[in-house]
Amino acid sequence: MASWSEKMLQLLRRMNNFHLPGSSLESCLRFEVAGEQVGWISPKVASILGRFPAVFRPYGSTITFCSGLDTFESRSVAVDEVLQELRREASFTCLIGWRDEQYAVMPRYCDPPLMYMERAATSLFGVKRYGVHVNGYTRDSSGNLNMWLARRSLTKQTYPGRLDNMAAGGLAAGCSVRHTMVKECEEEACIPPGLAEQARPVGTVSYTYEDDEGIFPECQFVFDLELPLNFQPHIGDGEVQAFYYYPIEKVKDLLVSEEFKPNCAMVVLDFLIRHAIIEPDSEPYYHEFVAGLHRSL
Repeated sequence: MASWSEKMLQLLRRMNNFHLPGSSLESCLRFEVAGEQVGWISPKVASILGRFPAVFRPYGSTITFCSGLDTFESRSVAVDEVLQELRREASFTCLIGWRDEQYAVMPRYCDPPLMYMERAATSLFGVKRYGVHVNGYTRDSSGNLNMWLARRSLTKQTYPGRLDNMAAGGLAAGCSVRHTMVKECEEEACIPPGLAEQARPVGTVSYTYEDDEGIFPECQFVFDLELPLNFQPHIGDGEVQAFYYYPIEKVKDLLVSEEFKPNCAMVVLDFLIRHAIIEPDSEPYYHEFVAGLHRSL
């Protein structure tokens, strides 16, 4: 039977499987906008995009836009029209979960956006997605750590009923990281803005995986929020069905269970490393854990 460490290593490999031998990486086409690579497109998706020669232009191992689509607005509108048609045809299962939420498409987070794209479609183009995750925890007078976890609603489009961080959400176009963090805390866990503002940014967790719905290069901005011992989150917008308050060792055990949403388990693993719950002398895969949490996109 696999140990905790081996199970965690397997989870990290699954969440970085786009980089493993046998992935679709070698057969994918580069998706370029204005001469910059912003994603990866699988041959299956590329063949369907070939039906829209007025929008997409293949050359060599790259797909880009036709020459007339040279502005932010024109690209965004043209892609949305293509996606709406593919949605009506039910060409891709990921479009069934249409969100009406725009994500910014850019080579790096620090770059200006080159276009907007519907969130549900980003995996078809392998473009980077950004999110915000909050570790809500307490520390008692003896230094013992406890953590608040959320259980996702059964109506969620992805990973319904799984354990999650106390608050988390995708970074919509035009929204700042801190604004998103405060908004998600308030909407999902009824945390007052004044308390949420005390959360500390502690880095990022990044990975790229692929599954039947596409390619997912993702980067999560991570915050730690130390909460008063008497504080209790409450269900807000219905994306959460329950909150649990567990000692950190129980949280650690749960990470490798089938109960946890995988990328949220990665965020908590990062917390365990930063708070020295996991140490290099006692964890044989310490270096592999750190590397697996911070893969380049």
